[in-house]
Parts: sequence; structure tokens; C-alpha cells
Amino acid sequence: MDKIKKYRTVIQKILSEYASYKSPYGDVENQTIFDREHDHYQIVHLGWENNKRVYGCSIHLDIKNDKVWIQHNTTDIDIAQELVELGIPREDIVLGFQSPLLRQYTEYAVS
Repeated sequence: MDKIKKYRTVIQKILSEYASYKSPYGDVENQTIFDREHDHYQIVHLGWENNKRVYGCSIHLDIKNDKVWIQHNTTDIDIAQELVELGIPREDIVLGFQSPLLRQYTEYAVS
């Protein structure tokens, strides 16, 4: 399996697992959004909680320039560590939500 196919498989596995968890709040659905053509992957929550609309992206990952970019993560999950545990090297993971100036101080790729 080539590198990018492996990365796609790992990302989809992680996001599918987390999206399968039922929200304890109201009638909220977790959806996975997998754009395999452009390599954008997200978990989106939508529904209702106490007559209030719930909608938002909790996790957003991209594959850009042969690296996995963590663009957004509002969960307590350490996605980067999970990617490493599933075989993606740290030098192929970019913390896209971090300022480019701060990325050099992480144990992950700068870009």
C-alpha cells in the first residue's frame, strides 16, 4: 500500500471510530465527511439540544504535500499521537492549527 493510501485508511479509521460514539446531549448526529478526491476529512456534529441548534466541525484533517495536517481539533483526543500509533511518522504530521512560528518547537513537522 502506498503512503497516501495508508494515510487515508488510517484517517478514515480514526474518524469513523469517533463519529460512531453517540452524543450524550440532545438529538445530535455525528457525521463523517470524507472528500477522498481532495483529501479533506472531518467529523461534523448536527442536530438539536434543548431547542438550540447544534452544528460544528470538531475534527478536520487534510493530506497535503504527502503529510497529514491536523487543521482543527476541539476534542480531548490526541489525534497526532493516535496517527503515530497507527504508523504515521511524526515528520509526516503537521499541527496546522498551530502558528507556523510555534510548529518548530513541537515534535512534529513544520509544514
